[in-house]
Amino acid sequence: MAGRSHELKVDKTTIGRVEDNTFPIVEPSISSHHCEILLRGSEVVVRDLNSTNGTFVNGEKVTETVLKPGQILRLGQIEMRLEAGAPAAPGTAPAPAPAPSTSGPAKKPVDHTMVMQRGVKLDDLEQGQRAAGFDTTSSGFSKKDNKVNKIFIILGVILGVVIAGLLLYALAIAK
Repeated sequence: MAGRSHELKVDKTTIGRVEDNTFPIVEPSISSHHCEILLRGSEVVVRDLNSTNGTFVNGEKVTETVLKPGQILRLGQIEMRLEAGAPAAPGTAPAPAPAPSTSGPAKKPVDHTMVMQRGVKLDDLEQGQRAAGFDTTSSGFSKKDNKVNKIFIILGVILGVVIAGLLLYALAIAK
């Protein structure tokens, strides 16, 4: 995924593991709907969507914050950098500059491009290795606590004990 970029053209860009996101990243440490990037005037705001492994800006866990050019956004094991200018794709001409306005001072267009600085190789995932420079000591990954699963397991254990008790009772009566 190294070198992959996504231009922020709309007011809201969702990032996550599933395909219905504006910017899908198929990687196990990314939640289905991990975070969203909001364009508010000239500001770029990142908002965590209750992700399992959290959203970090320059190593600090955030729920919502303004993302500035050059800052590193980390989602799971993926790190991205917000850049102010979009690099032209190879073999294409740069986009033409907008025509100057005659009614007042010209406003520079705000370009929001997110570039993934480092990615994760499939071999690294299979072997459980981490990308260089990735610090897991301060924020280890964790699985979300699921109350429904706990209740299901408890009810299963209780039902198993009741069935075992009934079997023992049936065997005691048969003797």
